Amino acid sequence: MFATRRGSGGTMFCLCCVLLLCFDSTKHLFAATEAPNVILIMVDDMGYSDIGCYGGEVQTPNIDRLALHGLRFTQFYNTAKCHTTRAELLTGNYAYHIGDHDMKYGATLGEVLRTVGYRTLVAGKWHQETLPTDRGFDRYYGLADGCCNFFNPGTKAREGEGVPGRKATNRLRRWAIEDQVIMGYTNPDPSFYTTDAFTDYAIDRLEEYKHETKPFLLYLPYTAPHYPLHAWPEDIAKYRGKFKVGWDVIRKQRFGRMKEMGIIGPNHQLTDRASKAWDELTEQQQDQEDLKMAVYCAMIDRVDQNLGRLFDKVKELGDWENTLIMFLSDNGACSEQPNTTPGIPPGTVESYRTVSVGWANASNTPYRKFKSTDYEGGTRTPFIVHWPRVIKGNVSDREDRQNLDGRLTGQVGHIVDISATLREITGADYPAEIQGRKTKAPVGLSLMPIFEGKQRAEHKEIYWRFNRANAVRQGNMKAIRAGKSWELYDLQADPSETRNLAKFQPEKVKELADKWELWNADALGKKKAE
Repeated sequence: MFATRRGSGGTMFCLCCVLLLCFDSTKHLFAATEAPNVILIMVDDMGYSDIGCYGGEVQTPNIDRLALHGLRFTQFYNTAKCHTTRAELLTGNYAYHIGDHDMKYGATLGEVLRTVGYRTLVAGKWHQETLPTDRGFDRYYGLADGCCNFFNPGTKAREGEGVPGRKATNRLRRWAIEDQVIMGYTNPDPSFYTTDAFTDYAIDRLEEYKHETKPFLLYLPYTAPHYPLHAWPEDIAKYRGKFKVGWDVIRKQRFGRMKEMGIIGPNHQLTDRASKAWDELTEQQQDQEDLKMAVYCAMIDRVDQNLGRLFDKVKELGDWENTLIMFLSDNGACSEQPNTTPGIPPGTVESYRTVSVGWANASNTPYRKFKSTDYEGGTRTPFIVHWPRVIKGNVSDREDRQNLDGRLTGQVGHIVDISATLREITGADYPAEIQGRKTKAPVGLSLMPIFEGKQRAEHKEIYWRFNRANAVRQGNMKAIRAGKSWELYDLQADPSETRNLAKFQPEKVKELADKWELWNADALGKKKAE
């Protein structure tokens, strides 16, 4: 579709003729002029309001600068669960329609962008049965599983350390280096830490391929801040003691900052606390909770530090202006409590601890519920897009994070839109077949009009499903089923989902429930009921 070369400054120039635009107006301009590098960054189990540019206390200057010079979405969605988000992000289709664990009937971003000459790289959490190197990616290093010990993903203790904390003693976590699977990976280096290691690998690959004639796609799905709570002591020290005011105060402070920033509007309400009141805890318990949140924040802080290193490398290569960077989370903050080492404080290799429900609730401010639910607290994610050639944010680089002047958009987006966006930008087509299997047509809509400051056509509906959690959004109306009965919310009037309208609008509930059932029947391969 296009050919590129990288000059002495690292800039890529398209050799393909501009006549392509005359013959196919559906392809975006950049398919015929200059193909951007793409860096897709995803963090794991991070709440909506944790990072600085969305109202949180974590020091994230590198992420904040993306927002300052780029675009923040206030209504962007994931699937509320790790592996399904990855399937939908990578294929541009609903996970249960293409295979939520294997993406069997979908084409990944690697498989799509390879067709137009991209170098395709992954460093981080994959969480699918097949490896990236079997699904369109040239190189891979990381956790092919769902979660692991950050300091030692294996089972063997290094010299001078205790046995690494684990979620289940009878389960080995699957790691992979390129196409080689390692069950129970123990790196001998005592300075090993997954967030650092993933970034090291990514930077090494950019250095390795710096003279190549190809643009690159770098997919960087970090495991942080997913449990277990592990962080370097110097990072924990930045936050220790800052959360002794408690989650009640933190939620109110975040809510106020988010309103000032424009992340939330006048119709938002701070939802009810999901745990005990902070004042009900003993002083000792409060100190323990402060430590948990300090470690959690340190994990996000470390991601930001590593992104600073990565961005410096991209600038060194001369590719910054034409590199499209996207940042998001795979689901909302997590309320799960697999604390298998209750006698060991969080932070060290020997521990396996999680944040409490109270802090997870604060991380999702102002929304309800958590990961694995289809309420806004489970499905709504920060989404930041930075692309200097296209997205024009504020030209100054002010240090005041609470007064960011980067662009905000309230237009609704979903992770299935990322594949469609990259296809429009590059001119790539979605393969009709992958490895001899017919693919299901993708459902995403390109985000490019939003990047350019235009109004985009909306999805007719957006669907969610995970176990008993089901939901569908149509316009501003959202139907949710967490058990037997459907609930109904107007997300324009009540974005915090505090007023269930089901008994007042039964016809709308039935309409949306019927649509969800038809969509689900298609996902299950069943015939539509007459």
